[in-house]
Amino acid sequence: MDIILWIFVVGLCAFLLYGVVPTVLFRTSSIGMIKKGHQEKTLALTFDDGPNPQYTPQLLELLKRYDCKATFFVVADHVKEHPEMVKRMVAEGHQVGVHHYTHTDSWYLTPFALKKEIERSADLIEETTGIRPVYYRPPYGRLNWFTFHYAKEYTLVLWSSIFQDWKVQDPGQLKEKMLDRLSDGEIYLLHDDGSNRTADMTAPESTIQALKRFLPEALNKGYKCVNLDEHLDRKSLQKEQKKRIL
Repeated sequence: MDIILWIFVVGLCAFLLYGVVPTVLFRTSSIGMIKKGHQEKTLALTFDDGPNPQYTPQLLELLKRYDCKATFFVVADHVKEHPEMVKRMVAEGHQVGVHHYTHTDSWYLTPFALKKEIERSADLIEETTGIRPVYYRPPYGRLNWFTFHYAKEYTLVLWSSIFQDWKVQDPGQLKEKMLDRLSDGEIYLLHDDGSNRTADMTAPESTIQALKRFLPEALNKGYKCVNLDEHLDRKSLQKEQKKRIL
């Protein structure tokens, strides 16, 4: 019994040190990642976990109606099943970022497995769209000690506002939450797929209905929905990253 307890304690400590500690440390300090832009009157809508054959086309139509650009952090396994949707994203001025090949938590990935998740995702996105992704967001925003090493080719982007929209919500209340958080440089985390094990399958419907009410109000307030390149002023961002490397 003592041996079993000892093994459990050692395993728990190793788990905490490998994943939980670096996640808390780096996310609290914001070292090596982007959580917010610096442009005035711009809003970055980012969508995780897609593409989804039911909800992503609806979302793209809505964004097109209001001339809004967004950034999609896609699960590459879904890209493989629905490449036409990802091609459409790029054709309509949106950006596509890496969100792992499967929706696998970095806390449970070995260093080699993490490297494989990122590289295979980036390769498939480039093969599908002709454009190499430059942004990376790990599932759940969770890191391990090897994340920055294997994601060094990418800008790691988290968010400034999260709405728990992976669960079904009242669209009116969700719209109000989005309006309450509206300010310069915000990066909204939203979802266009609900097949993740922690999500509700129909949750993206709530998000889309909320956006139908939110977007006209945000635009009337003078905000412009832009992709991350514009939101972060990528040329300036690249210069800052180069200085850090040097």
